[in-house]
Amino acid sequence: MKKFFNIKTLVFIFLFLFGLIFSIPSVFGTSGPKVTLGLDLQGGLNILLGVDTNEAIKSKYSLIATQINHETQTKKILIDSLKPSDDSLSFELIDISERKAMDEILSKIQGLNIDYTDGKYHISFTPDEVRLIKTSSVDQAIDTIRSRLDIFGLSEPSVTKQGEDNVLVQLPGIKTAEEEQNALDLIIRPAQLKMMAVDEDRNMRVLTMSDEEARSFGDVILPFVDNPESKILLKEIPILDGSMLTDARVAFEHQTNQPVISFSLNSVGAKIFGDFSGSNVGKRMAVVLDNKVYSAPVIRERIGGGSGQISGAFTAEEAKNIAIALRSGALSAPLELLEKRSIGPSLGADSIKSSLIALFGAFLAIIIFMIMYYGFAGVIAVIALFVNILAIIAVMSLFGATLTLPGMAGIVLTVGMAIDANIIINERIREALRNGDNIVKSISFGYINATRAIFDANNTTLIIAILLYVYGTGPIKGFAITMGIGIIASIITAIIGTHGIYLWLGDKINNSTRLNFWFGIRNRRGES
Repeated sequence: MKKFFNIKTLVFIFLFLFGLIFSIPSVFGTSGPKVTLGLDLQGGLNILLGVDTNEAIKSKYSLIATQINHETQTKKILIDSLKPSDDSLSFELIDISERKAMDEILSKIQGLNIDYTDGKYHISFTPDEVRLIKTSSVDQAIDTIRSRLDIFGLSEPSVTKQGEDNVLVQLPGIKTAEEEQNALDLIIRPAQLKMMAVDEDRNMRVLTMSDEEARSFGDVILPFVDNPESKILLKEIPILDGSMLTDARVAFEHQTNQPVISFSLNSVGAKIFGDFSGSNVGKRMAVVLDNKVYSAPVIRERIGGGSGQISGAFTAEEAKNIAIALRSGALSAPLELLEKRSIGPSLGADSIKSSLIALFGAFLAIIIFMIMYYGFAGVIAVIALFVNILAIIAVMSLFGATLTLPGMAGIVLTVGMAIDANIIINERIREALRNGDNIVKSISFGYINATRAIFDANNTTLIIAILLYVYGTGPIKGFAITMGIGIIASIITAIIGTHGIYLWLGDKINNSTRLNFWFGIRNRRGES
């Protein structure tokens, strides 16, 4: 009985109990950590989005215009006709003696080609800066979408880059049309918040003014969110934008109990907000979100503290989604829906059924082969294989990993790799027995000679699994995870676990002459 408690047997028992305990919630649906099913297994939404990188460049020019406008006002440098366009930015310096101060402001901005002629500045981005902006806009879109989905609480979303300017979003568990629409609204919403000054001198003509005429004055015409027919004329260059936002939360008005969105600005935004409101008392400032005006209140006094409020005809759900979008950051470039594909749960159920048939079919075929060919040694190998599968499910459950269809293929592949290790060990043991060694020595010889080959084969495969996980995308990562966990588990079960069982049964095997029963070998000990 003492031999039963060798360290290798204890490790095997611990791995079996670990696998059993943490696999139960996933297998039987009880409470506890479970394996999350991927999009291809439980159904969901597959979205392909295009990033308009040209709009990102246009937005960057507008942002620089805001920065120049604030800096020149702070330093009392007079400029005129500050206009951002799709591919450049221009303005005129009123007093050319202030050129040095103006150049100092522009020198703080990276990636600019600056053309100066007789007080007139024409600014454009360098080719390298254009490429950087386009690449950054796609990367920023991916990070923003991930952040929004994480805050929203969607389970295991996958957001990956496709090509140069496309983004693939996979959302498992999205089943209804309402859930689809909520997810799309959350993902695609630009969430570009701007504070814009009202052009009070020309606003009375806004209903008869064309967009071209408004642009000639450096203005833009925007509709009110609650009444699109009602419009207002605003200065095109914002006072500040959502890049200065630090927080956005849903609140409720005390009198009407209607949901509103309260926001906070960083120190720079708070200073700009305070300076503008202090010097424009009696004028209006519009709160604009995604080119729709939510309010345009008259400034009664200087507004300090760097906080504000967006009110509108929100439902509680809409206010929550807008607050999430603002909090996670605005998209620097708009997204275009290129493809939307819903995967029904019935298709996922069919995939699971097919994969389980393949898994259990392979498992059954291995059981029959191992027992018929290796006798009781085959039974030990099958036990180790069973513990190996439990360990894979347990580790994935414990860490909340996502199981995809390629991941299930990885488990099936791992079954073959795990049994391969046991075959190598059993063949080495049989080889020693045929050479006339006793059973104890043959078992020891088998493990010593097989271990190096098993380690070499599994280590190279493990390295490949790690590389696939690091550099692969969604489905590839799922395959790499299951294969990596399976490789580590198979090394433990095959080399440590089965050896522990042989040590426990050592006396019984050694006193037996039925080598055919124990190892499936036809000749008896001592026979050549």
